[in-house]
Amino acid sequence: MAALLRGLVAACLSAVALAGTFDLSDLSWTLKNANGSIAIPGSVPSQAHLDLLRAGIISEPLLGINDGLQRWIVSDNWTYTADLTPFTSTYAHTPGERALLVFYGLDTIANITLAGHPVAWVNNQFRQYVFDVTEMLASPNSGDTNLTVEFESAWYYGLNVTARPDAEYFPNTATVLTTGNDEYPGVRQWIRKISSDFGWDWGPAFVPSGIFKPAYIVTLVDPASLTTAPLGEDIVFLEESSIEISKPFSDISTLTYDETAPWNVNISLSLRSALPLSRSTITLSIPELNLTSYPISAESLPGHALNQTWVTAQWTVPEGLPQRWYTHNLSTGPKLYNLTVSFDFHVLDFPASISFTRATGFRTIRLAQTPYTEEEIAARGITPGDQWHFELNGMAFYSKGTNIIPFDPFYSRITTSQVEWVLRAAVLTGQNMVRVWGGGMYQPSSSDIQGGLYSFYSLCDELGILAWSELIFSDSLYPINNFLLENIEPEVRQNVRRVNVHPSNAQWAGGNENELVALETYLNLPENGTHYLNEYVTLYQDYLHGLVTSETTSVPYTDCSTTFGVMSLEPYVLRFLNGTPGYIYGNTERYNYDASQAFNLSTFPVARFVNEFGFHSMPSFYSWEEVLENPEDFAFNSTVVMSRDHHPPAGNLSFPNPNAPQGQYQMTSGVELWLPTPGTADSNQTFAQWCYSTQIFQSMTMAAQIAWYRRGAGLGENNLGSLVWQLNDIWQGVSWSAVEYSGRWKVLNYELANVYSPVIVSSFWTPDNETLDIMVTSDRWSDVSGTAQLTWYDWTGKELDTMTHEFTVPSLNNSLLMAMTGLENILPDGTQATDVFLLMNLTAQADNQTFTPASLASATLVDPQISMTAGDNYTFTLSAKGGVAPWTWLDHPSGTVGYFVDTASGLPSNGFYLIPGIDRTVQFLLNPTLSKVSEPSPTDFVVRSVWNNTHL
Repeated sequence: MAALLRGLVAACLSAVALAGTFDLSDLSWTLKNANGSIAIPGSVPSQAHLDLLRAGIISEPLLGINDGLQRWIVSDNWTYTADLTPFTSTYAHTPGERALLVFYGLDTIANITLAGHPVAWVNNQFRQYVFDVTEMLASPNSGDTNLTVEFESAWYYGLNVTARPDAEYFPNTATVLTTGNDEYPGVRQWIRKISSDFGWDWGPAFVPSGIFKPAYIVTLVDPASLTTAPLGEDIVFLEESSIEISKPFSDISTLTYDETAPWNVNISLSLRSALPLSRSTITLSIPELNLTSYPISAESLPGHALNQTWVTAQWTVPEGLPQRWYTHNLSTGPKLYNLTVSFDFHVLDFPASISFTRATGFRTIRLAQTPYTEEEIAARGITPGDQWHFELNGMAFYSKGTNIIPFDPFYSRITTSQVEWVLRAAVLTGQNMVRVWGGGMYQPSSSDIQGGLYSFYSLCDELGILAWSELIFSDSLYPINNFLLENIEPEVRQNVRRVNVHPSNAQWAGGNENELVALETYLNLPENGTHYLNEYVTLYQDYLHGLVTSETTSVPYTDCSTTFGVMSLEPYVLRFLNGTPGYIYGNTERYNYDASQAFNLSTFPVARFVNEFGFHSMPSFYSWEEVLENPEDFAFNSTVVMSRDHHPPAGNLSFPNPNAPQGQYQMTSGVELWLPTPGTADSNQTFAQWCYSTQIFQSMTMAAQIAWYRRGAGLGENNLGSLVWQLNDIWQGVSWSAVEYSGRWKVLNYELANVYSPVIVSSFWTPDNETLDIMVTSDRWSDVSGTAQLTWYDWTGKELDTMTHEFTVPSLNNSLLMAMTGLENILPDGTQATDVFLLMNLTAQADNQTFTPASLASATLVDPQISMTAGDNYTFTLSAKGGVAPWTWLDHPSGTVGYFVDTASGLPSNGFYLIPGIDRTVQFLLNPTLSKVSEPSPTDFVVRSVWNNTHL
């Protein structure tokens, strides 16, 4: 029986399997609404919407306009109840035995009762909870055998809290907006819950509730039963662990690590036991390095399970012995080691032990935020001000990546396969960093650690991609009171400790965009702005900084995702607006929805690091097929399509979103200004071309910005980071994503593979003075030499002129290939801007960059007459028989997930210029796990280009 129960919990408990451990998912659960009119089977882990879906009460929440039709679920209270008899019938309670009720995640406002006794009221989705319920199980009230978790509507709870007379007032005026303008507005800053559950401009507002992570009852052995040597797992519950590998600081004022010092391995274990434990030691080993520590003396346990007891150990590993962990594109890439932790102890006169193994890595990660020296400014031509870039193992590098949002509105149905596909999409396109947005969820370590359900950080470790982490505070001011601070302390500590083991973690930011909110309030609310800025300092500069830095020294802390930086790192003092005009501080973001300015270089920020920039687009026709239910819905401005455009958000419960026309217009104008306006005799083709064209425009404007920011690595701003908003989708709707909800890549993700290549050639066109600069940029750690070929073509595919340039680019720098002024000097003789384009490619590079001196909306395109020939293993050879096909695009069939690669280079390739005489062969690589169709017919693959915007 003990072995069976250990197997049941091995997938979810954090390294311990107790003889009395009982998985609460094995109980028969009932879900009821407040008045009892709905009573259906429930499940754990789950959320109310998903159980209602399984019971047939509702249809798939992401279908059609269900995000509006299913709001009644948000307004109700939902109660999960299970009879504990399957547990109590096998649980022979003895006086010394202890029983712990363990919840790894409750969403969110809930009363818990067990056997008729109140256990706790909880209000934090981001915490794990452990309760000693021994006496409750031993003496059920009036024969009650149930475990009940009553969830209150988070929306109504928020309204009730904000209506209290002692609730802090937050102004929302035309000039001061202190919280996001969501569908369910004004409450999320009062509730420790995923912010985007209440709505965001890229997703729905379902405000779910439920026991959304695994839950258990854990029993700890009775000393009276110890007649032989016990198993350590029968004695001790490992509640939390922190494994941190770091180096000491060589300069505390700059938080610079001593890269020559030995590695410090710090272990902290949170344990509970019903018995006193003595003579405790911790032994650490890394088998691959043939390293084992001596037994390190550890704290004893007092022998009561009511509270956790921490035991700690420190070990040093010589510098140079372990291979360092790098991102996949740097040095030797990601190297992981298995670290085994053994906790040995005596209980009574018996020796016992528990042990577990975690994969980890050796690296230092630093965020440089202190001023550039006068020597650097003079020698490198850097604009004065502060640094703002990351250093991995003591070396500055260029951060290339995107932003992550929640993978699904309902956490409990997210899978590791789904997440791994998204992260691989980032790695395959050259990204080395993803930012975990601070309005979502603390991402889990892995599916088998502290109820994670799916893997995230462990995947980042393995794939070699850094994860910029954030505490969950977003786009708002927050009420500073003891109630909030006492609630978030265990939240922050639990999550920081859990993530410490992962070398992929790049930093902890205090939240998302909150510094901007605080400063706008300060500047626009003179009568009380200082109060709100002081509260910001209290929370982010003082309190959260203190919590994070008390739990880790191996990653940096910043107050906010977008920040003006610091005056000092030690002590930690924020800069805010205390800077010298003309200097550059902190990092920045850019959103400009005036499509006429999409390629205006003067509107692009000159910054050290750009952590958010984006433009929205439609998902593909194939994604719309997953959620649209009627033929008339398949139109760009149909009611259902527009209901799934939440940009800008409604700011209230109006449905469909009355502000959607703004977002639709922004996409429409982008297409109409820069591409042929879609319009054919086939309404479905027209809709499909509109979807595809919005993705092209999104891709074009993101590529232009990335090239500009990367170019800045060699200029005064010394830009060393660009993170596109955003990587993934939460549903099938209008969003900023590069990868659609199903896993289908948008045009943008393929373009990222080009513009995030280590070495790129880019054009910078200023139409006001007709100036064209063409530059090669490299983010490699060594000089790069090569050849660039620049070729002018007309739209029939005729080669008009070609130029070859040799170049050498220093590390993290750029090289100017050519600078020309005046179209008469730039264009081939006798041509007009609308007649030609420039193809730019580098040595041994399959995909190329292009410069079009005129918008494709006015280009004199000709019918490309594309032919597509299918070969073995889903290879396709594309030929243009008539003219050039800009943005040639292959769609894989409905129900399939995968991506296309160039067969010559093996790199992702789609959305390219197909030129007569230069055929392209690509192969579709299917993801069999996520695909619903495992063997698609080659005849179901579709090719299109912008020519098809106006031609069948």
